[in-house]
Amino acid sequence: MAHRARRSRRTAAALTAAGVIMLGPGVPGASAAVEPRVDLRVLVVDDGGSAVRAIAAQLRGTGIPYTTIDLNDSARPAVTAAFLSDTVGGRPRAKFQGVVLPNEAPFGSGSAEQSALEAYERTYGIPQVDAYTWAHPGVGLDYTTEGGWSGSLDGRQAAVTDAGKSTHFGYLDGAFRFEDNAPTVQESYGYVARPRAGFTSYVDVPVPDGDGRGSLIGEYAHDGRRELVVTFAYNQHQQQFRVLARGIVEWLTQGVHLGQDRNYFAVHVDDVFAPDARWDTERNCTPGDIDCVGGGEENAPIRMTAEDAVYAAQWQRTHGFTMDMVYNAGSGEEWKTEHGGTDPLTARLLADKAQYRWINHTYTHPFLGCVQDTSTVPWSCAKNADGSTKYMSRSEIAAQIRDNHNWAVAKGLPVDRTELVTGEHSGLRTLPQQPNDNPNLAGALADNGVKWVASDNSREPEQRAVGAALTVPRHPMNVYYNTGTEAEMADEYNWIYASAEDGGSGVCASNPASTCLDEPLDPATGYDEYIVPQEARIALGHVVGNDPRPHYAHQSNLAEDRILYPVMEKVLADYRALFADNTPVENLTQKAIGTELQRRTAWRTAVANNRVTAYRIGTTVTVSAPSGTQIPVTAPEGTRKQLLLGTTVFGTPYAGERSAWAAPASLQSALTLKLPSA
Repeated sequence: MAHRARRSRRTAAALTAAGVIMLGPGVPGASAAVEPRVDLRVLVVDDGGSAVRAIAAQLRGTGIPYTTIDLNDSARPAVTAAFLSDTVGGRPRAKFQGVVLPNEAPFGSGSAEQSALEAYERTYGIPQVDAYTWAHPGVGLDYTTEGGWSGSLDGRQAAVTDAGKSTHFGYLDGAFRFEDNAPTVQESYGYVARPRAGFTSYVDVPVPDGDGRGSLIGEYAHDGRRELVVTFAYNQHQQQFRVLARGIVEWLTQGVHLGQDRNYFAVHVDDVFAPDARWDTERNCTPGDIDCVGGGEENAPIRMTAEDAVYAAQWQRTHGFTMDMVYNAGSGEEWKTEHGGTDPLTARLLADKAQYRWINHTYTHPFLGCVQDTSTVPWSCAKNADGSTKYMSRSEIAAQIRDNHNWAVAKGLPVDRTELVTGEHSGLRTLPQQPNDNPNLAGALADNGVKWVASDNSREPEQRAVGAALTVPRHPMNVYYNTGTEAEMADEYNWIYASAEDGGSGVCASNPASTCLDEPLDPATGYDEYIVPQEARIALGHVVGNDPRPHYAHQSNLAEDRILYPVMEKVLADYRALFADNTPVENLTQKAIGTELQRRTAWRTAVANNRVTAYRIGTTVTVSAPSGTQIPVTAPEGTRKQLLLGTTVFGTPYAGERSAWAAPASLQSALTLKLPSA
């Protein structure tokens, strides 16, 4: 609690420095005791480099409005006093609450544009981020030749300083490591340097081949201005940027901005109660699948046991994480009939039903799109006599959804009828065979009250409408549905990602979106040593990227060698090693994820159409948006929402601040927040 109180005081004080100021008579159009209006918008000066683009991506993903000046565009507007500020209703207005520059002086030191920008920052207390620059006295640092260093930071461990923890980087536990994904490739170059007077380091690293520590990110206060100086190169996908991006943006906005940024991780386990087909390591395909030709018997399917279910429940309790069980009740009933009328797995899962979330996956997992003609490989859509595509009917689709839901209700499962995952995401368009949705799907969804239907993020990353329902894109995990052991997983991975010369399919060489392994994985060790770290890194990238989309695997991955757990464990362990307790990972339901994506789309549309007005005057924030639009806002602890009479606490705590989707209070036309006083 002492740390939180100290943070709140610092944040309130920073607000004063960032623009809650009293303009003096020397400011054109201003008079003493007039506080300026500061619009909640950021100015981004883009030189085409990856650093500025990375920060812009963070602003966009968070939901923060920004204006871009492209330095490579000869027709761009000039940066002048009039471009940066004006007067509204007799009150001076700063049009931007923060400025992102490619370096400390992109317009040229002493130039008219640079001078106008610096005067603007001094007048209104506007912070400036230098996205990437070198170490020199002009940014408050010694040259690297004076006890510093420059070179590759790949694999090096950096840390948040005490000063960083007490400000906007306090959501991090402290230490983190720069990625080193390709030892033969330099991924992140940087300058490690000693601070001079006026410079406070927030992120530093031990000086390689030297003594002490040198800054990588820090604040340089000088000449009445404040700069956040970043001295390492990065792009928006690198993990070190992703974990630091929140702090950079919160420093830039001083923790008061439109939009919000949280870290999400949800895992859907498909095909629960059903068996999954097994990969054939000799034939390099899955017997029983329509694309596996050449005859031969099917391998024994993969299905969880009661012992696997006991392990799943215990694993959740141990790791404080709940999985979504995406179930096929009819497939389970078929298994039960074929195995003497008893099913210990289903009995165990039902006994522990309250420990999981449950999602309808249709009764027997049929393909809900076009009727598949499997006489050729690849399959094609069967045709009616008139040449039109033959589709599964609305009544058949509706029955699959209804019967599965009714079974769950009868068994007392906590299931939400508005959520659905179709088998193989079928019914939705499937390229190249089925370029359009099954026209009967939307009606069947409506018949059953389905509002959120899962889609495959690798095919359709954006949410879209299916009749009255909306899709919820899910990230596929490279933990394959047809593998129950580590050896099977490594074998199939080799087939997909090894070159033809190394015994693989060669698809990795012909597919421009893929790369081949340097050499095939060892079946005995490849899963643990290569696949688990690789998949965990990819998933963690989604988690720390403000991406609420769930990940999905299959019940087969909780059986036999239980190969899904090491991936989830590494994601959770790596996350908890990076982030402080005040920044927990959020595990949302499918409905909540769909709602989050829906609100983001509406917000982006309102901002793009210039339908949002947001500013602060002193400690009051005012936001207007189209009626019915939920407004994302982040503000310091202690912020309150203004009601018609009195106030109420705003938002929920996250990463040392408060944030929420909000709307104007009853009988109000604008959302009004009261920030804590200094």
